[in-house]
Amino acid sequence: MSEAENTKPELPENVRVRFCPSPTGTPHVGMIRTALFNWAEARATGGTMVFRIEDTDAERDSEDSYNQIVESLRWLGIDWDEGIDVGGPHGPYRQSQRSELYKDVAAKLLEAGYAYESFSTPDEIKERNLAAGRPEAFGYDGYDRNLSEEQKAAFRAEGRQPALRLKMPDEDVVFDDLIRGTIEFKAGSVPDYVIVRPNGDPLYTLTNPVDDALMEINVVLRGEDLLSSTPRQIVLYRYLMELGIAKQMPVFGHMPYVMGQGNKKLSKRDPESNLFNHRDNGFIREGLLNYLALLGWSIAPDNDVFSMDEMVAKFDVRDVKANPARFDIDKAISINAEHIRMLEPADFLARAVPYLHRDGVVSAETWDALTDREREILTASAELVQPRVRLLGEVAGMVGSLLSEEGYIEPEDDARKTLKDSAADVLDKAIAALEGADEANWKAEPLHELLNVALIDEGGYKPRLAFGPVRVAVSGRRVSPPLFESMEILGKEITIARLKGLRAHL
Repeated sequence: MSEAENTKPELPENVRVRFCPSPTGTPHVGMIRTALFNWAEARATGGTMVFRIEDTDAERDSEDSYNQIVESLRWLGIDWDEGIDVGGPHGPYRQSQRSELYKDVAAKLLEAGYAYESFSTPDEIKERNLAAGRPEAFGYDGYDRNLSEEQKAAFRAEGRQPALRLKMPDEDVVFDDLIRGTIEFKAGSVPDYVIVRPNGDPLYTLTNPVDDALMEINVVLRGEDLLSSTPRQIVLYRYLMELGIAKQMPVFGHMPYVMGQGNKKLSKRDPESNLFNHRDNGFIREGLLNYLALLGWSIAPDNDVFSMDEMVAKFDVRDVKANPARFDIDKAISINAEHIRMLEPADFLARAVPYLHRDGVVSAETWDALTDREREILTASAELVQPRVRLLGEVAGMVGSLLSEEGYIEPEDDARKTLKDSAADVLDKAIAALEGADEANWKAEPLHELLNVALIDEGGYKPRLAFGPVRVAVSGRRVSPPLFESMEILGKEITIARLKGLRAHL
């Protein structure tokens, strides 16, 4: 394979793209990046997004995985115009329901001489390669191309069933990639390949181009890992056009690898790859989609934070970079934090509640089902917490102490380590000052002024030593929502009880 020149094709009119995953595991970020770029191209051009499932591998495919893929797209808001659950003129949209179509096309390819029966076993292919002085892994050598009817009959008499192979032409295969420019595969570099197994099962090498042809897909956007199969598909497409099955040759665009740690391709086994891990940790759809869009594309220099509407307004797949993109979890979290800050407070709270319920700090998993007290405290704390969390999974740690009615919060280990020998004296002085405070004026600013006088002006402590033990007593954490606003939300009784509770446990 070589990249001869940097020539990128024009997009066709009435763009039709497709997202066609195999249901073989939990959705991963590379898969969703593919869905996102296809979706963005369809929306940017006013085209059509088709969603089908390639589920012909009975050993690896699962209904659970299929359901997870659909769930992930619906959660992220990646919609489609034709396909699963939507319908359309080219259904069914699951390959497992299209077997008769593949049999019919395979028969036509065989009859026209574009495909042929191949009886060679893998061991025989290796032996012939070694005998000819080629590496045993050289690949198929074309042995069965010109078998006579007598030879075929003899193989059948041995009980052999043939696979079907497609004839590759003895010429270079050249195409213009939307992302990589002109790509050339030299003649002979791609051997005749199997499209139907000996047991009659069609392979991806047949089903994928046939579905694209019958569904009139004219733009194929997919991962770089599938680039080596493209010359095969182009040749098959030529045959399908000769047979009147395909109307046109699609244009191809191969998106860059997503890299993980250590300059390795991000594996399905890497935690960063698992889409639902990110959701469980508290990514919101806007933040995650924004970051996935940056894996190979950018909206403008020095602008990493944008909405999907803004992406659609600017997206052109020809602007995607061919170089590998690195998944940086820290940057992803930072971008997610920006999107969390942009949410309306009511929306932020509604999205946070399921995480709060999961982590055991509220009584229900929806806003409307919460108690009046829970809603009141969360509403009061939203402006304190929303600017400080990066993930929705962090909200529970920030508001858990505010929602608790306990008089003592066991400090987290890192919080307890911040307590100095002076902590007991600080807490004694704070308790004495707060017990004399007017409950009707229990507000953040007066509380701040009161403790400033008691602990800094009169007590002689520096702010960190003065307010650190109070923060640990109130929240149990080293990092918490603003201290005095938290004390206001908790009220006088619980606040003083917590100070006394920590004092008793020193």
